[in-house]
This record gives sequence, C-alpha cells and structure tokens, in this order.
Amino acid sequence: MKSGSSMDSLISKANTAIPKSLRPTGPVPETARKYNHIANKKLRTTLQRQSANTERGKALLRDAELLLPNKAGKMEAEVDMDRTWRISQDEIVNSISVEAARGRKEFTLDGGPYRARYTRNGRHMAVVGQKGHVATFDWQTGNILSELRLREICRDITFLLDHSQYAVAQKKYVFIYDRDGVELHRLKSHIEPTCLEFLPFHWLLATVGNPGYLKYQDISTGQLVAEHRTKLGACVTMTQNQHNAVIHLGHQNGTVTLWTPNLPHPAVRLLAHLGPVSSVSVDQSSGGRYMATAGVDGTVKLWDCRSWKDALRSWNSRGGDATLAWSQRGCLAVASGGAVNVYSPPSIHSPNPGPSPPPLYLTHPQAAKPHASLAFCPFQDILAIGHASGISCILVPGAGEPNIDSSEADPFESSKARREREVKLLLDKIQPDMIALDPEFLGGFAPQSQPAEGDRGAMSFARQPRLHRLHIQEKADKTEDMSEDEAVVDGPADSSNPSKRDRIGQGKRKMRSKDNSLKRYLRKQRKNVIDPRAAAMREALAIRRAQARSGSNDRSKSEAERPSALDRFHYRL
Repeated sequence: MKSGSSMDSLISKANTAIPKSLRPTGPVPETARKYNHIANKKLRTTLQRQSANTERGKALLRDAELLLPNKAGKMEAEVDMDRTWRISQDEIVNSISVEAARGRKEFTLDGGPYRARYTRNGRHMAVVGQKGHVATFDWQTGNILSELRLREICRDITFLLDHSQYAVAQKKYVFIYDRDGVELHRLKSHIEPTCLEFLPFHWLLATVGNPGYLKYQDISTGQLVAEHRTKLGACVTMTQNQHNAVIHLGHQNGTVTLWTPNLPHPAVRLLAHLGPVSSVSVDQSSGGRYMATAGVDGTVKLWDCRSWKDALRSWNSRGGDATLAWSQRGCLAVASGGAVNVYSPPSIHSPNPGPSPPPLYLTHPQAAKPHASLAFCPFQDILAIGHASGISCILVPGAGEPNIDSSEADPFESSKARREREVKLLLDKIQPDMIALDPEFLGGFAPQSQPAEGDRGAMSFARQPRLHRLHIQEKADKTEDMSEDEAVVDGPADSSNPSKRDRIGQGKRKMRSKDNSLKRYLRKQRKNVIDPRAAAMREALAIRRAQARSGSNDRSKSEAERPSALDRFHYRL
C-alpha cells in the first residue's frame, strides 16, 4: 500500500502543472530594474530575475482587479442642476438596504467631548470622553465589551492589535486594558499623553503629550524603543502614515513635522499654517501621497508628500479650526462650525492655486460642538463624529473599501483565526530601524558611487582617504583644506616602488599625536556652513604646524653650532 500510494503521489506531481498565468515566463518587463553595475554574474542574474517576477506579479494583480466582485458605490446626480450635497441622511437611509442602513446611529452620552476609534477590521468601536467615560463594543451587534468610569481626564484612545487590548491616554500616564476592562499595564514613562497611535506591523505604541516628547513603546517586549524631544512645546495633533509608518505631528507654531524612530530630528519640517495646527490626516488610498492639515487660522490645506512645495489646495473653513479624516477610498471629511463636509476624489486631489474649496460631495449639519474627532469605519460607508453630546454615525456612500482582504483584516474572523493572525504578525514583525520616508529602499542596493577626480579616480571608495570620502558624500566642509598628512600618509607615489604604491592606496594608520583631540573637535564641527569657531581653530592649527616645521629646520641648522656644557666656565674666565 505504501509503495502504491507513493507511486500515485509521484504520478500526481508529474501531471500537475502551474497555470500559464502564474508561470514566470515571457519577455522581461520594461519596468524591471537593471543591475548592470554588479560585477558578480550570478548575483546580477538572481536580482534581475527577482525584479522581473515582481513586475509580473504587479501586472497580474492589476488584471485580478477586474475580477473584484464588488464596486464602490457613489452618489451621482441625474440632472446637471442636481447636487449630491443636498441629499439628507434620511433620504440615504430610505434608499439603501436595511443592513447598510444600520450604520446610521446616534449615541447620546454625557461626559464629552468624545473621541472614537475603530479596529483595523472595522468590527469594534472604542469611545472615550474627556471626563473619563470609556467604552468598547461591537457596533454591529450592540454587544458591550467593557465600560469604565475613570473619573479623571482622558484625552485619547486606540486599539492595539485588535479589540482584545486598548490603550487610554489618561491625565498622567498611559494605561492598557484588556477586552473586559481590566488594567494590564501602566506606562509611567509616557507622562501627560494627549495623542495615541499604534503601528500594527511594528508592534509600536506611539505617544506624544504636553511635555513635547514623542515616544515609541514596543508592546511585544515592553521596551521603550525611542524617545524624541520635539522642542516645539505641547502637541495635541498626531496621525500616522500607514504606507510607511511615519508619524505626523502638528504643533502650536504652525509647523508639521514627520518623525521616525531611527532619527533624533524630524525627517521633514513644514510650515503649514500661521497659527496652531488643529488637525492632520494622511490619505491612505493614494499610498500616503497626500496630507491634509487644518489650523486655528481657519484654513484647510492639501499637500503633496513627494515634493513638499506649496499647497495643492487651500480654502477657508467656517467656524475656525477644523477636524479632518480620510477614508479608504480617498474621501476627505472636514468638520468645522456646525456642519461636517465631505469631499470626494478626484476633485479633491486636483491642484488649484485659488482659495476656492473643492466641489462638495456631502454635508451633514451637526450643531453639537466642539467636534473632537472624525473616524471612518474600515470596509463600511460610515463616518463617526465625536462631539460634546456623544457620537453620531452618518452614511457616506463610496467612502469604504468594498473588497475585504481577509489576510490583512477580516471582520468575520473567529477566535482561532485571530490567534493565528496574531502569531503570524509577531513572526513577521518589522524592526523600528526600517521605518523611513521611502519604504521602497528595502531590499535594494545603494547607488553606485561616482569616481573621484585626479589620480584616485580608479581607487575604490573604501580605500580613499577620509576627507575624499566626505567630499563624495557631500558631508565635508567646503572651506576646509585637506592636509598632507590626512590625504597621503606615506608621501607621493613612487612608480619604482610598487610596495610603497600599495601602501599609499591602502592608507597607513596614523600614529597618535598631540593634535588628535583638536582634530576630533574639528571633525565634530565639520558642517556645510562656515563656522567661525571651526575656521579659527583651523587657522591656529595651520600656524602651529608652520611653527613646528620652521622650528625643526632651525634645530637642524644650529645642531652643528650647539654650545658645549663647559662653555659656561669659559664665560666666567
């Protein structure tokens, strides 16, 4: 039986063929990367094959989009004189299915203003009031998971991996609770937090508070990964770019800064408004390409995250500062004054230098102020509005993604599937050092360095002197002249002595001298601008070297005329 079963398996394997659509055959796509600068033929062939397979996979993915079963619905005007923003919520509820109409709800709560958050799969919702009311529940079935009365100021709330754990920014510290409301951890290093963000693929909890420190806490190990001092005072606005896991902060002086755990300074600093920044949001439908900001000066601006030049669009909002939120399909919600306005793509993405706002898609009057938060429900056409009187959920047709990727977020997953997904996320955890503005650099090679001018043009980059390497990397001070002992230690090249020429190329290690501390100081002061202190120290170093050379020459000349020790007796006579 064993032999027969093995033969059957071998026959089945031999007769099994990969579908033609999945075979890595055919011409190499034109968009595939070339690695002609790599000398190793085997490595070059492997990388080119991987690049070609990646491009073929992207093409197949684009073809698979034609087979998506659902399409995003959207309101459209039948007549040119009709406008979609004139349609009220009651008309939308009466014209859609009963299951979709269940998303239109009003939660009247005391203890506001309230902030709302959804899980990644959009199944559970968490609300927090400024007076200490915290609740998590399944908004589809109405089952309440936990409800707390903390009796102190609570500023923000966020789920961690799923609905089983959530973090609350309370008056003094950050607290982590489980699904039943039992306190698990108290993070004492996060003092007076105001905003919370969780990075699911890195297992990092990012917080910022009144002291002005941005901190990253690894919830898998419990360690504080990074702590950055923003030097811009208290911060009350924070969001994340889900495309590259970069944190966006809005400050009181009108600037917006972008932070990563591996940089002690902001990766991007942008002067967005003339007053404090009230809200920041990033469009995830475009791969983190667009960012919207709102300020207390009453303006809303749209920025292109690739160039960071002038704003693509800028318009005034009624009622002063506004609150922003982007949906999965690129709809921008702006809550200001007594209404919530929704703008839809592609009109919102088109640049316009004038101050006119983009065409309005949907509006909803909301008299309860202030508007504390806006949150779109993933995979649903629902917008949750947090205000002083509770939570209002309105319907925005075409805002959610209709096709669910169950491998990323499944609203219908069981407890066993949730455990397996958590284990898989832990095994695929990304290190914080890999967070960057451009995530495409991972798995690539550094660009080929340009050869230096002169005799060292054919020399490899690693064998060149340090100052030459700094000049190639554009990190050297342009006003600093290269000293002879720093450029070539062994003197000029001698073609008659090949061993000496090899020593020149390798660069002999310098001996320790009395000028080492001074040179270390100069290296620390090396910048792309002229520093008067560094220039003065270089002049003093040059004078000292000149005096040392002249002193050595005088000693060699007067060595023959050096007086004897018995000359003093001759002087007395």
